[in-house]
Amino acid sequence: MGIQRETLRRMATTFRVRSVLAKQCLAECLGTLIHTMLSCGAMAQYTLSRGEQREFLTLTFTLGFAVALGILVTGKVSGAHLNPAVTFALCLLACEPWIKFPFFFVAQTLGAFFGSGIMFGLYHNAIMHYGNNQLTIIGPNSTAAIFTTYPSEDLTVVNGFLDHVIGTAALIFCILTIADPLKRPVATGLEAFTIGFVVLIVGLSMGFNSKYCLNPARDIGPRLFSAMAGWGYDVFSTGNYWFWVPVLSPIVGAMFGVLVYQFMVGLQVETKSNCTSHSEETVKLTSVKAKGRR
Repeated sequence: MGIQRETLRRMATTFRVRSVLAKQCLAECLGTLIHTMLSCGAMAQYTLSRGEQREFLTLTFTLGFAVALGILVTGKVSGAHLNPAVTFALCLLACEPWIKFPFFFVAQTLGAFFGSGIMFGLYHNAIMHYGNNQLTIIGPNSTAAIFTTYPSEDLTVVNGFLDHVIGTAALIFCILTIADPLKRPVATGLEAFTIGFVVLIVGLSMGFNSKYCLNPARDIGPRLFSAMAGWGYDVFSTGNYWFWVPVLSPIVGAMFGVLVYQFMVGLQVETKSNCTSHSEETVKLTSVKAKGRR
């Protein structure tokens, strides 16, 4: 027993990461990996089951709980953004330094890349069988949408962009409300599940057009993987070069979410507060009063 403890202690000393930013990036990578792995698995069952497990409700529930689990696992280290749009919103609120944004974006994208790769390996045989040994992007036996989003046939680029902007703005607004240390509308420890529930509601109400990614890293990471795994670089040109929409529009949506929250809710609060990490499972929020004075 003593030898085991000494071995574990030495391993912890040897492999411990010293840089706080590096620790946070690793946590963001892991949390996004968990979220992407589970959501891609849900999409795989939704697509490949040929009706046996083809329920949109079960898909949205899985996506919501996948986000909640990612927050629970990594919230203690990095605040569990898991989404560049969330990181961007917190940087806008001066709750996080801007230097974190590119590092978190890369870490989250890598996590999504590897998470989709794990599910590709797990479902490889089923994917090949479903597509008649072909990896196609569009058509009755297409499988590319398991990993990333593509627009429905009737969806224009403009409508799709607006769809993601509104969905992300709603998501950011709700996250800021849940994470507000002044209001505390949710009991401590339940923030992760509440945010997961928000993802569920957004999906049920806005998920028809393009499966509501609302997360640039969750889209671009698996898109890069699917391009390398055999679907080819048509994953970027399909849908009139749709790929840039789920990358840029959530950032724009985050800006609107922050503005609506600040002007309609945040600036109406007269109590001074500091940007604080008030929970192990949720993101941090800046002082709405201090922000209003800047």
